[in-house]
Amino acid sequence: MKKILPTLLLVAVSSNAWADEGILLQRIVALEKRIAELEIKLAPVLEEERIKEVVRQQQALAHERIIMDAEIHQRHDLQLIEKLYQTANEDWKGENATKAVELLTARYPRANRTGVATLTLAQSSEGTVQMELLKKAIGPFGNCYYSNGVQVGPYARLYLAMRYKKDGKNKEAAEIFEEIRTNHPDAIDHQGQLLTTHLEGME
Repeated sequence: MKKILPTLLLVAVSSNAWADEGILLQRIVALEKRIAELEIKLAPVLEEERIKEVVRQQQALAHERIIMDAEIHQRHDLQLIEKLYQTANEDWKGENATKAVELLTARYPRANRTGVATLTLAQSSEGTVQMELLKKAIGPFGNCYYSNGVQVGPYARLYLAMRYKKDGKNKEAAEIFEEIRTNHPDAIDHQGQLLTTHLEGME
């Protein structure tokens, strides 16, 4: 009888320990499930905040690029650059826009406005003229910026890829899409959305 009692007590204690461990395990599983559900719900909010921060960074880069013009050009040149840009801005499909951009390119090839004007004119052009302007925007003017943070180079690439897609040149389009995804993941459009979002369903 004396040997049986301690054994019964040990079994009882062990049973309680197993029961407590089982309850603890259930609580851990339930907690992990709850955390996973919260992460799923928070993911869109966190992504939205991340994109907002990316936009702020792109706008800061744009501001730096615009300020750089003041270090490169004299005051009267900056005024003429702006006047030519505004002339083109009155009607990008008109002859005056083409002439204004040609003057900007010839006289102020390093100006930020020249890059912006080249891409904007490309968007309003067609055929081989559009292709040439887009490639020019990607090349020497690739690091220019619109004031809202849109970078000329990546945005021109997106337009060129869409043009290739339209012309049935899927391989060329796919190469540019991959370039945007790989080299310009933080590039944005005029609505403050990542350019990579435009790639979905286009490839």
